[in-house]
Amino acid sequence: MLSDVLARIAAYGVSTVCVTGGEPLAQKHCPALLAALCDAGYSVSLETSGALDVSMVDARVSRIVDIKPPASGEAERNRWDNLTHLNFRDELKFVLADRGDYEWARALLHERNLPAIAPVLFSPVQGELAPGALAEWILADRLPVRMQVQLHKILWGNAQGR
Repeated sequence: MLSDVLARIAAYGVSTVCVTGGEPLAQKHCPALLAALCDAGYSVSLETSGALDVSMVDARVSRIVDIKPPASGEAERNRWDNLTHLNFRDELKFVLADRGDYEWARALLHERNLPAIAPVLFSPVQGELAPGALAEWILADRLPVRMQVQLHKILWGNAQGR
């Protein structure tokens, strides 16, 4: 029940809530939860795979939309029309496994002028691409992106429920 979820979140005493894990938009009540969190005064973000339509998400929610590169095996699931629904409160996120993914993302960045749509994040796949290597490539190419590491993987590995 939605009221139970809101009560559990309130017990944490936080002001920011990020809805993530699996694919939140695959849950039919996710849009209602996001709106209820905003109504309750939380700063709300949604992390989504980018495979489902983000247009029904409450405009008060910051959408972090993945763009899946080739090494993910899910590049064909990218829903490109999601780009038309994003703005500077949102973010586009690439999780890159290798130099090929990086070059693909770099080309897409320029071809679709992604920085003009929303801030762009590049992250290395933990254990596959060294963060230092990714940082060097970004600096060498002077890309207008933010680099981040997958902090949840550093803190908790692949543990579920965090």
